[in-house]
Parts: sequence; C-alpha cells; structure tokens
Amino acid sequence: MKTILSFALALGLIYSAAAQDNLGYYGKKITPDNAVPAADLTKKLGSDKEINTKVEGTVESVCQMKGCWMKVKTADNQTMLVRFRDYGFFVPKDIAGKKVIFEGTAQTTTTSVAELRHYAEDAGKSREEIAKITQPEKAVTFVADGVIVK
Repeated sequence: MKTILSFALALGLIYSAAAQDNLGYYGKKITPDNAVPAADLTKKLGSDKEINTKVEGTVESVCQMKGCWMKVKTADNQTMLVRFRDYGFFVPKDIAGKKVIFEGTAQTTTTSVAELRHYAEDAGKSREEIAKITQPEKAVTFVADGVIVK
C-alpha cells in the first residue's frame, strides 16, 4: 500500500510540473523574468537607436511561409515586427493570439516599400492590400535571440 501511495504521489508531482511548464522555447533558451510589456517598449527605447531588452506581448500574426517572423501587439492597436537573429530559428505558424516573451535587440528602423510588400505577401494578404503599400515605414522593430511561447 505504501508503495502504491508513493508511486501515485510521484506521478502526480510529475504531471503537475509538466502542466506548469507548458512553454515552448525557440532559439536561445531565455527566462521569463524582467520582461517589459510591449506597449512600454517605445518609452524604454527613448531616444536610443537600439537597446538590448526582454519584451512580453501578444502575437498578432506570424509568417505563414515558415514562421520566420511574427508581429506583436504594441500600444494603440499597432504592431511590432519581430524577426529572429540570422534566421537561426522559427516559431510555430499557429501562435497568433498567444502570449510570448522574447529577448534580443529593439531598434528604430525604416522598412522599405519592397520589404513591407514582401512581409504582406508572407502574411497571406491579397494583391489589392499589397498594392496599397506605397510608403516606407518608420517603426520600432526587434531581432530576437530567443522566444518563449506561453
């Protein structure tokens, strides 16, 4: 009886630990602590062109070709493009709506019309939507070394 109770307790502890760490890790293994909310990143960046930081946010969309970028919601219904360092890893294509934590380099960039159209095509946008992209975009972008999907 004692052996059965010990086995049941051990099995319960294993199941509980697995359920609590239901996270997906991609790229460099990072920890979830000290992440800045995505809505506060622009403020943290301030007048700096580039900073190394950790961010938490919600995925708005993902590259449907191979998961090579994601867009994360920021303040005022905007999104931030997150690419992965040297295309060294990808994220699952079905994580839109999920919470993520990512660590790497935030930077203020200008994205060309050609690149914006390429991203729109990867996202599955229509030809009409792609044709409406006529101006470069200045925004905060991110190059992640590691991502945690919650």
